[in-house]
Amino acid sequence: MDAVPTGKKTICIDDLRRRILTHELDPGSYLDETELGETYGISRPPVREALRQLAGEGYVVLHENRGAQVAPMSHKTLRNFFIAAPMIYAAVARLAAQHALPSQIERLKQIQRSFRVAIRSGDVAQRALLNERFHAAIGEVADNEYLLPSLRRLLIDHTRIGMTFYNPRQTHFTKLQTTAADQHDQFIELIAAGDADGAADLAVAHWELSRAQIEKFVTPESMQIPLGTPPAVKQ
Repeated sequence: MDAVPTGKKTICIDDLRRRILTHELDPGSYLDETELGETYGISRPPVREALRQLAGEGYVVLHENRGAQVAPMSHKTLRNFFIAAPMIYAAVARLAAQHALPSQIERLKQIQRSFRVAIRSGDVAQRALLNERFHAAIGEVADNEYLLPSLRRLLIDHTRIGMTFYNPRQTHFTKLQTTAADQHDQFIELIAAGDADGAADLAVAHWELSRAQIEKFVTPESMQIPLGTPPAVKQ
């Protein structure tokens, strides 16, 4: 009898992760336990267990007497994200190149193939989820119990930020996606070759690709509005 609730709870956790990463559930919004139970066909105790697990992973914040809140993205968290991201990504890539097993390299290749399919299909949400999965897999290859939780927390906000600023209608978007996908292939090659320095350097370059795009979104060019011919100055 326990197998069915356990399976439904797993579905609940996986789907809530997806909904949070893709902004279907907005940062800072509150989750209703009764509504979640009805949506996933489980009672409130397994709902609470699921929310506690998601809180431990950084997807939600639990407030006494107020319930679960989707992890907010404040000015402080975003500033800390930008400070920590290049350091953590580089350290994880370096360790991955030192520890990678053939089976782990093959898993990276499988995710990368799916990532390219998502790009070709124009599925922005699937592209974002597979990008998160690719970098999370590199974290698993790195196999460091101190870095992995930090990486996972970074990837939550990196994915959510990406869903905000990526605009497929921008003319340079296709080129940006192609560059990112090509860098994923380079990650696999460097990690497979055990090139720790090269993998760390690529991690920083890959981060700069995202950082520059985020910066472009936050500080867009001013609108050029024609104001007409200025009136003649009277003598």
